[in-house]
Amino acid sequence: MFATLKRTAKLLRVPTQAERDLAYLNEAGDRYDLEARERNLGRGNRGLGF
Repeated sequence: MFATLKRTAKLLRVPTQAERDLAYLNEAGDRYDLEARERNLGRGNRGLGF
């Protein structure tokens, strides 16, 4: 029973901001895209394509 509850809680968990930022950076296609994404995050644009 606890395993099922634990698995359900894990599925419903919202990723942290750091996890979302890392996922955004990992989607970069090349180093130029990665640099642009890093600049966006540095400016406070949280991976919204700004």
